[in-house]
Amino acid sequence: GGGSGGSSPSSPVSHHGHSASISGFSPAAGLGFSTLKPLNSRRPLTSAEIMKQQMRVTEQSDNRLRKSLMRTLVGQMGRRPETIILPLELLRHLKPSEFNDLHEYHIWQKRQLKILEVGLLLYPSIPTDKSNPLVIRLREIIRAGDLNPIDTSKNSDMMRLLCNIVVSLAWRGTNGTPTDVCHWVDGYPFNIHMYISLLQAIFDVKEETMVLDEVDELLELMKKTWSILGINRSIHNACFTWVLFQQYVVTKLLSAAYTMLTEVEIDARKPDKETTYVKVLSSMLVSIKSLVEKRLLYYHECFNKGNIDEIENLLPLALFSAKALSEDVGIMEGEGEGSKKGDVMLVDSTSDCLDRYIRSSVKNAFAKMIENENVKHTEENGGPSVALLDLAKETEDLAAKERELFSPILKKWHPIAGGVAAVTLHQCYGAVLKQYLAKTIMLTDEIVGVLQRAEKVEKVLVQMVVEDSEECDDGGKGIIREMIPYEFDSTRLKLLRQWIDERLKKDKELLCRVKETETWNPKSKSEPYTQSCMELMRSANQMVKDFFDIPIGITDDLILDLAEGLKLIFQEYITFVASCGSKESHLPELPPLTRCNHDSKFFKLWRKANPCSVGLQDMHQIITSERNHTRPSMSRGTQCLYVRLNTLHYLISHLHSLDKTLTLSPKVSTTRTHLGDSHKHCGASPSHFKHVNTLIQSACDHVSEVAAYRLVFLDSKLVFYESLYVGEVGNTRIRPLIKVLKQNLTLLTAIHTDKAQALATKEIMKASFEAFVLVLLAGGPSRFFERSDHEMIEEDFESLKRVFCTCGEGLIPEDVVQSEAEPIEGVIALMGQSTEQLAKDLNIISRETSGTDATSPGQKLPMPPTTRRWNSGDPNTILRVLCHRNDREANQFLKKEFQLPKRK
Repeated sequence: GGGSGGSSPSSPVSHHGHSASISGFSPAAGLGFSTLKPLNSRRPLTSAEIMKQQMRVTEQSDNRLRKSLMRTLVGQMGRRPETIILPLELLRHLKPSEFNDLHEYHIWQKRQLKILEVGLLLYPSIPTDKSNPLVIRLREIIRAGDLNPIDTSKNSDMMRLLCNIVVSLAWRGTNGTPTDVCHWVDGYPFNIHMYISLLQAIFDVKEETMVLDEVDELLELMKKTWSILGINRSIHNACFTWVLFQQYVVTKLLSAAYTMLTEVEIDARKPDKETTYVKVLSSMLVSIKSLVEKRLLYYHECFNKGNIDEIENLLPLALFSAKALSEDVGIMEGEGEGSKKGDVMLVDSTSDCLDRYIRSSVKNAFAKMIENENVKHTEENGGPSVALLDLAKETEDLAAKERELFSPILKKWHPIAGGVAAVTLHQCYGAVLKQYLAKTIMLTDEIVGVLQRAEKVEKVLVQMVVEDSEECDDGGKGIIREMIPYEFDSTRLKLLRQWIDERLKKDKELLCRVKETETWNPKSKSEPYTQSCMELMRSANQMVKDFFDIPIGITDDLILDLAEGLKLIFQEYITFVASCGSKESHLPELPPLTRCNHDSKFFKLWRKANPCSVGLQDMHQIITSERNHTRPSMSRGTQCLYVRLNTLHYLISHLHSLDKTLTLSPKVSTTRTHLGDSHKHCGASPSHFKHVNTLIQSACDHVSEVAAYRLVFLDSKLVFYESLYVGEVGNTRIRPLIKVLKQNLTLLTAIHTDKAQALATKEIMKASFEAFVLVLLAGGPSRFFERSDHEMIEEDFESLKRVFCTCGEGLIPEDVVQSEAEPIEGVIALMGQSTEQLAKDLNIISRETSGTDATSPGQKLPMPPTTRRWNSGDPNTILRVLCHRNDREANQFLKKEFQLPKRK
């Protein structure tokens, strides 16, 4: 245990009559001293009487204590106080009769036994062996006393046993042998708790902010317990500092605690510190550090203009505690069994401490602001955008408060305290801004306003860092490096690209729906194109309008991104519109080549007689009766193809307007961001949809061609390919076909937009010409021609040409019609030549084409390949004219040269 050596216990008190004060305090601080009034005013209270009052000891308890001490000291007036085991003596000398009832006595007895248990078993100054019989027996007695009062009479065996055990345990040495020093209440931390309870008696029980005027007398009185409790001066200083600090937590009595801490600092630097002192000091410093930091880590919340000066007293306490705990090797090496490695957080320097306090408090203050904003702003009253604007204002206010109120004080310990606070605020606001922008895809006026406000916040905070860093050795470069810019330009660019991607995504979804549901019905008679193309174009126009309505500068790179996205959508839609098959699917298969034969079954059909004596002319009328209808033959499917064509022309007309908007908008900035100047405006305005227009034109050609071949070869096959010139030419002329064709062209005019009519009519002309030549060259066994039919066929073809030359107001120029008609006219000219001439020409051309020697005797002609490029110079064309020539010479020639079969 500790002795009582050393000077009297110190206190930060000096006497000036009744104006005694604790060093560092002034009357303005609201703290003072009080003198206890004696119950009997004829004499002042003694120190013992003051202590009794402060400890709230009742007269009854005081009388019992005095009586017990008197009985203990009978015949032992020279006995030292530290040899008296007070709870044991109280148990021996106080009887149940001295209490109001047995229950009260039992409670009191258990308390005394508990003190013995704590001092001798739980926290002994000299550790005990749990297997020690004395320890085991004492624990049994204490447990028995919990249930019922133990007999403490003079002749009680239990009492004698208790006395022997307690005395043996209290008077043993470190090796278990008896010693002359009594240890019953000097074990850590029991002794410290007991002593701190005594020290707390210096404060007025009626007014916590008052320290008793008799503080020095009381401390001198308490010194008498040092030998019993194992206290020395150093431990006293540490405990007294802790008591003053604890009182600060309640009453703001801080200066006195700081004054005592200087004493503790001197003691802590002494070598050979006792284990108990090291434990006390370490525990005290950890507690002080923890309690002080609870306020410093939240200094924005805990301090204001009224109490800002407290920080100047709190910081030294925190810094000394942190420094002592991290640097004092004696403390760290002297840690006892009750401590754990890592319990104390080591701090590198004063600046590190201040840095942590500043960052923590700023973050906590900012988090509080966010919490308030979340409560204040819901979707109904402004939402996140308004909340962020308000948060920007509060962030600037917090920065101003830091600069004006806290930084001047904190700068005494940290050279760039304001800069650290500004950087932390910048990081906090930046994190919230980033979170807000992460949920944003539509760059609206609100978001632009938030970004502009955030720019202002950043400028304020940067200026604060710059001003605070002027006196730094590195000019503040280190702290400024922590301030990662918000990068508003890249943020706006990113958001714009996100906006573009999101809107293009919606248009792609619209396109997918269109492709699944399109029926190719015109929207109306006045709008003969699909609803889907109108929706798609309306969406694209709205997207471009919304894009230019965004209240920031638009670069041509962004316009290029938008145009590229739209181009892909239009290309996909155009490909979808043009996906309507091919003309080859409507062309009839070419029948096998045969020789014309008068004895075929077809000709026999006309020669059959019946009871009604139907003649050849009547039979022709029966076959061609269906050709005499003059209504249009255009089917629903063909009309849908022409709706597709109208749709493509609708896109052409509206894409020009859209392209013009993208190219000539006054909001476009030529600032380049990532693609160089390859698309920069210079001179003539570039077209963003040049490739799309080319694709549309190609699609128009394809759809027009497919529609025309469907109209001619499928819808009109009854009046055209299946009946024209079937049988005798004179009875199956082209007039009925001309009437139907004109009706179809009239209907086409009603269906088509003006710009689509010319192309559609031209393709119908080309399909009609090909159908006409196929009738002549690949009409099958139902058709045969005489050389004399040439003039009628020539006349019919002229009528067909005239239909297209006179259709509309110059829809197809005559030179175009003539150009397309020339190959067919060449074929018709072949039909006017003699069989001998045809055979001769075929022989020459075939041998020239195949490279066969014409002088080789007995060598037959090679079969000319079918190229479907019908013209007078094509050997296959001449061959087919001969196959349809109804005379004996042609029949014999074909049999001899090509072994072609007869028609069935």
